[in-house]
Amino acid sequence: MPNKVFIATSLDGFIAQADGDIAFLDTYPPQEEDMGYAEFMSGIDALVMGRKTFEKVMSFGIEWPYSKPVFVWTQSLQQLPENLPKNVSLISGNAESIHQKMNDAGLKNIYIDGGQTIQSFLQANLIDEITITTVPVLLGEGIGLFGKIDSMKQFKCCQTQLFKNGYVMNQFVKQ
Repeated sequence: MPNKVFIATSLDGFIAQADGDIAFLDTYPPQEEDMGYAEFMSGIDALVMGRKTFEKVMSFGIEWPYSKPVFVWTQSLQQLPENLPKNVSLISGNAESIHQKMNDAGLKNIYIDGGQTIQSFLQANLIDEITITTVPVLLGEGIGLFGKIDSMKQFKCCQTQLFKNGYVMNQFVKQ
């Protein structure tokens, strides 16, 4: 079952500023329609996102943007807001047990989203593909995409795309 990451970072590898603000993502507004997101999502069966990422999505004040099943990985959140669709649910456990739950449910292509969630799945060697779009801005500090890992993880770059706004998307697959 492939677990996939699709995320944007600053040039210095941050997914958000230290306070969680992600406004830097719009430094150079996309000139392409969605920079590969729709194509990526078309191959996804479900999403596993961390609680902080879920709360960030909820803070946008927009209609819930996902039609696919979304599992919010949390140890602290006890219930979801009532206005969310039925395809959103809470999940707990460690990365390995969540991976197994997805597999048991027949969900094969999983989008892993959120800094700590990605780091946990990487630590468990459960990330098969990483797509990183780099925004050409240096933040200097913030929330890093990658944390400490106990062993080297090898990936191979299989695709690079330069967008007109200066963003660069690199896709890596696990070796």
